[in-house]
Amino acid sequence: MFKDIKKRVKGYTPAKPLLPVFRRDKETASPKKMEKQPAPKEEDTTQENMIEPSSPTSPPPTSGGGSSRSSLQQPPTPTTPIAFARFQSSSSLLSVGSDQLLDHSHLKPGANAELLSYAKTINMYRSNAKKTNNPEIQCDFAIFLVEASKRLGEDNEAARQSYLGEAEKLLKQVALRGHGESQYYLANMYAAGVLNKDKPEYDKAFPLYVQAAKHHNPDAAFRAAKCYEDSLGTRRDKAKAAQYYKKAASLNHPGAMYRLGLAEINGELSMSRNLRNGHKWLKRSGEAATPQFPHALHELALLHEKGFEPVIFVDHAYAIHLYTEAAALGYAPSAFRLGECYEFGKLGCDVQPNLSIQYYSIAADQDHPEACFALTSWYLVGSDLLETSEEQAFAWAYRAAMAGLPKAEYALGYFYEVGIGIAQDIHQAVPWYLKAAEHGEKRATKRLRQLPARVKVGIQGELQKHMDHAATNAAIAVLPPFNGGGEPQPRPGLLKKLGGRLSYAGRKQEPEPVTSFI
Repeated sequence: MFKDIKKRVKGYTPAKPLLPVFRRDKETASPKKMEKQPAPKEEDTTQENMIEPSSPTSPPPTSGGGSSRSSLQQPPTPTTPIAFARFQSSSSLLSVGSDQLLDHSHLKPGANAELLSYAKTINMYRSNAKKTNNPEIQCDFAIFLVEASKRLGEDNEAARQSYLGEAEKLLKQVALRGHGESQYYLANMYAAGVLNKDKPEYDKAFPLYVQAAKHHNPDAAFRAAKCYEDSLGTRRDKAKAAQYYKKAASLNHPGAMYRLGLAEINGELSMSRNLRNGHKWLKRSGEAATPQFPHALHELALLHEKGFEPVIFVDHAYAIHLYTEAAALGYAPSAFRLGECYEFGKLGCDVQPNLSIQYYSIAADQDHPEACFALTSWYLVGSDLLETSEEQAFAWAYRAAMAGLPKAEYALGYFYEVGIGIAQDIHQAVPWYLKAAEHGEKRATKRLRQLPARVKVGIQGELQKHMDHAATNAAIAVLPPFNGGGEPQPRPGLLKKLGGRLSYAGRKQEPEPVTSFI
């Protein structure tokens, strides 16, 4: 619909969406200036586990032309932030050759590494590697070369390629001698495109995964299965994929057990449907869950949330326990579900605004669109522990809208039309209403019908198309600034208008979601 909706912005920088922070209690509303604490003797690494405020990646669209918009002012920084632990987001099961598999932190230089230049360290390492036929030492040196190449900038491209070429040659030599770790690491390099300008070379990676799997490498067996399932470097073969998933599962690989569980439940990979066996695989995967593979915990929670008797019984307490474990591993969908449960009192949970905001924040920090929009609601109504902020409500709604959430697109249009958290401008509201209507948001279509007559002049064609429920590809006409519009409504009423979210006191229960993956 819009050729480049971001080009319509002129002179506007959106407010940075800050993760929620709690207010001080009334007794400590005016705290004394904190005394400066002496620096710890050892390096303090606790701050590395704190979530930092996130910012949108691009500004919101406008209708083009007109004077530039003033930037939103940042809200004052509260003095008592919630200490949310930073969790590692789980990677997709479909990613082959992920960078995280190139992490060999045990090879990082020690505390005295600064006594020698990095080049001299490499030369000494190389000399020692050449004096031995030990495949472990030679493999470690090759990995060290790859890590060293990451330290070099664009101005040292020749040296970087030299390190990578030497590492590839050495890994090939050791891999030919049947060293499983070298085979697996070299396969990851090919799959990640490290040696081919970031273009994956699955045809080279696949046979190495198969060879490494024969040496009982669970990750290699899992990736060989993915190659067979998704036709990466080989022809698609569901039976072979199931075979390698089972091999990886026998080596306790959580991702393989999760995939087998879904295959048994849904009748995939040439397997017959068997809910009981699928549930067993998911339980085994959940017991071995990692930040990279927390998925089974979430799927098990969904199963026990709804129940499929006589195999799986409804157990909401167990479902909450599973969601909590998955959220602790950083899984955004589980964190969002917990945010809902503690906001609306679902699945036997007490209504606890602080926990709701905390779990929404974990998910929103990973750009979960529903969680971002949930924070919009909390910033509009506030709670006993959270200051209201229309600017932050706008910023989080913008972040959700940029992720394609229709109700967030509608909310942005309304914020612009009424002037909530942003300067009132009907012509910046129109593109968001049109975008939301294009995505099936009926309230946006209704709102477009109610636009003032002078605003409709330039968009009659687009409006008619949306009235007929057809998509529009035409650009929005540039119109003079609009100075009219109603007064902002009370915020609880506004929330109801935007989607029915009321302040947590007296909210109506939302309908329970239906488990649909079976």
